[in-house]
Amino acid sequence: MDKDLSKLTKEILASYEKVGGLNNIDGLNLPSKRSIDSICQEFLQILFPGFHDEEAVHKSALAVLTRHRVTVAAERLEEQVCKSLRIGDPACPTSQAQAILNDFFGQLPALRELLATDIEAAFQGDPAAVSREEIILSYPFIEAISIQRLAHALYLAEVPMIPRMMTEWAHSRTGIDIHPGARIGSHFFIDHGTGVVIGETSIIGMHVKLYQGVALIGRSLAGGQTLKGVRRHPTIKDRVTIYAGTTIMGADTVIGEGSTIGANVFLTHSVPERSLVIYEEKQLRILDKRKRNLTGEWSI
Repeated sequence: MDKDLSKLTKEILASYEKVGGLNNIDGLNLPSKRSIDSICQEFLQILFPGFHDEEAVHKSALAVLTRHRVTVAAERLEEQVCKSLRIGDPACPTSQAQAILNDFFGQLPALRELLATDIEAAFQGDPAAVSREEIILSYPFIEAISIQRLAHALYLAEVPMIPRMMTEWAHSRTGIDIHPGARIGSHFFIDHGTGVVIGETSIIGMHVKLYQGVALIGRSLAGGQTLKGVRRHPTIKDRVTIYAGTTIMGADTVIGEGSTIGANVFLTHSVPERSLVIYEEKQLRILDKRKRNLTGEWSI
């Protein structure tokens, strides 16, 4: 390397002062990406013991192991939550962090029950699934929704930064981008999953199934920060299926219960319950499932 290293170091240090982008202990001291990454792994081990370990866990050791894992995860997460909460304030609000984490860890049993409905939805909805255990071991969707449901609890507790760091960790591993703010009901399933995007203010009901490349997005980001806290994303009612490559846009867009949205549809308005939305001869058609006769023809 020809460039003088001392000079280069000074130039880089000068850029830190000028441009920012520095996380240092005597400054903001923000949460650590590496710590959050490993904490996400620890939570997957707590949620699915033996499935994220090199070896299966013996049942006789499960109580001791779980107690140890919960203790370690709580201590490590408390440190990161303190960093997140004290932005702009050098005093770590330990009591506030502990109160948040007490409530958060208390939700883990119920969260496992909710994840069990997601696993069941995947098993019932995918004929290629051999077993529920295979789904936990090999379906990227399970990692993505597990971390999102954990992150959503912290998001509701108004913990800054960490929920988004968690879901972006899952996004980087799975290709599934679910914002921690999204509200998602039980028996949720994303088949394949690559390229799915679910925005912050999306509301998804129960027994909803998505395929790869589905995007639930805001109508426009031109308003920037003025849109913070404003509903921007669609509502998907219960028992809706959305096929690959479809984009549904806008807070005013509601997909009625029991509807099916075909592949590669671009939808910016609501549809009634039990609709079938498809492209036919390059035209978007919204059909009423209840009007399909026994021959498969539609009464329109």
